Amino acid sequence: MFHINDLVFRYGGRVLFDHATLAVDKGWRVGLVGPNGTGKTTLLRLISGELAPDGGEVRVVGRGRLGHIAQHAPSGDASLIDTVLAADKERSALLAELETCEDAARMADIHERLRSIEAHSAPARAARILSGLGFNEERQQEPCSSLSGGWRMRVALAALLFSEPDVLLLDEPTNHLDLEATLWLESYLGSFPGTLFIVSHERSLLNTVVNRIAHLEGGKLTLYSGNYDRFERTRRERLEREAATNAKITAQRRHMQAFVDRFRYKASKARQAQSRLKALEKLQPIVSVAERQTISFDFPAPQALSPPVLTVEEGAVGYAPGQPILSGLDLRFDMDDRVALLGANGNGKSTFAKLVSGRLGLQVGRMRRSPKLKVGYFAQDQAEELNLTQTAYESLLQLMPKEPETRLRAHLGRFGFSGVKADTPVKQLSGGERARLLFALMTREQPQLLILDEPTNHLDVDSREALIQALSAFEGAVLLISHDPHLVELVADRLWIAKDGGIAPFDGDLDDYRRQLLDQRRTERQQNRRQRDQDETGATSKRDKRKAGAETRAAVAHLKKAAMEAERRLERLHVDKDRLEAKLADPALYNGKADEAAKLNQDLARLQEEIEAVEGHWMEAAEALSAAGGSL
Repeated sequence: MFHINDLVFRYGGRVLFDHATLAVDKGWRVGLVGPNGTGKTTLLRLISGELAPDGGEVRVVGRGRLGHIAQHAPSGDASLIDTVLAADKERSALLAELETCEDAARMADIHERLRSIEAHSAPARAARILSGLGFNEERQQEPCSSLSGGWRMRVALAALLFSEPDVLLLDEPTNHLDLEATLWLESYLGSFPGTLFIVSHERSLLNTVVNRIAHLEGGKLTLYSGNYDRFERTRRERLEREAATNAKITAQRRHMQAFVDRFRYKASKARQAQSRLKALEKLQPIVSVAERQTISFDFPAPQALSPPVLTVEEGAVGYAPGQPILSGLDLRFDMDDRVALLGANGNGKSTFAKLVSGRLGLQVGRMRRSPKLKVGYFAQDQAEELNLTQTAYESLLQLMPKEPETRLRAHLGRFGFSGVKADTPVKQLSGGERARLLFALMTREQPQLLILDEPTNHLDVDSREALIQALSAFEGAVLLISHDPHLVELVADRLWIAKDGGIAPFDGDLDDYRRQLLDQRRTERQQNRRQRDQDETGATSKRDKRKAGAETRAAVAHLKKAAMEAERRLERLHVDKDRLEAKLADPALYNGKADEAAKLNQDLARLQEEIEAVEGHWMEAAEALSAAGGSL
């Protein structure tokens, strides 16, 4: 569907693509991966035509439609469902034309085209996509302007999916989704009929949806068959083979060099030594993609506490007095708990995290904490509170001014901020590096309970794996809120569900929860379908009237035209009749020739006969028009 040939692109004085080449065929599902900052988003913009390459070309083959999310989220007073429906440009244009069309043949063509593109099922399909992304039927009728930026980006994603392009370009599509919507999106993309090219750090998505991996590193693109797990395994084996070959080459070079050093000045061995020197020049190590430094996390070991470390009994929490977001809370944490809090956005997950972290108090009920309990809280919006002018070291020093420098720098080193990196201003750090700085800041006091609210939004795949390893080794309790199924599966051993104003343990694992969601959505679709059938029963007469009206307009168009032409003809004939009668009423006419008056009387008689005939035609057309349900 598109070819990238010898691509060169520079940004900010840095070469992002250095004669990179990649071909993506029709029907392929390609996941684009690579370290943060290597140019993955830039490549999507080059493919879509938003950017022009400095060298080489990006060529779309055939007439395939490219689909990608616009930079600006939809807004305005249009409802969510109408915004998504408007993404089908052809359907919208045909329906708009049908409103004003009076040509019977054209109306028939429009109806046939609408039927062929299944326009009648479009509202149900749009509603199904919006529902999968977390919008119930009531919210689908709300205007886009009533939503926050993250929710509007969901609407933009829904519109893109609804438009069904031939090539679907997606850039981190799960960033604004909760786990429930992420699981739905995985299922939806798994059955997408076109070509898929997706940038993602979600290992689960890259394993279940794509069948090829394009790896971007060092300005080059390398294509691998299979999903992400297979890519990782294949690449690791290739690097191991290259390392083994290089080790063998190094040994050969050492042996040859030893021979040269020993015999180069002996006449009897000079020719052999020269031969070895030429062989050494040819025997160069394999040039391989340099492995970047592995990022690691190392959460400090907390002081052990007796269970439970925290309990909530008959609790209620909210932001306004008497208006709880969550109520009936009866939960506890022990040191060895690994809990994932699931539930659609808007069900109070972040509210509960703030309660446990101490940022919100109970409105009703009791909370008991171990006196020595320390809580580390990570929330993605905390990145906005970082002082951009401070360095990582200064950020930690501000929170712990009495601690020695060696201890502060050692703690930062646990999260990849060693040496000059600790003295780099925050404004120069990437999103992933800022997230790691937040990890360092939240664990500065060796907390027994870690609360992680969407910790992976800016972490690449390798950093997410490092986080999983660190959490697995952590000796305290973890409360995890995440849309990353891979992270949830490998970290959590208990699931809690936030739903209907409460939080309750879930008896099962993530696969059980996924099946429950699918069953719920299947039941909801069936209920919605029955409700629509009932609504359509009442709306049938209205649709039939519109259809009958269109058929009537087509059927009576010629009758109306004939009646109007007869009416215009009568008007002209009456004007002629009035003119003749005026001449015959003039006394001067009879003072002249007698045959002139006779001729005018004959013309008037013929004119009267013509008027009567045209009136007859007009009456027939008017009666037929009335019988057909039309009117003049």
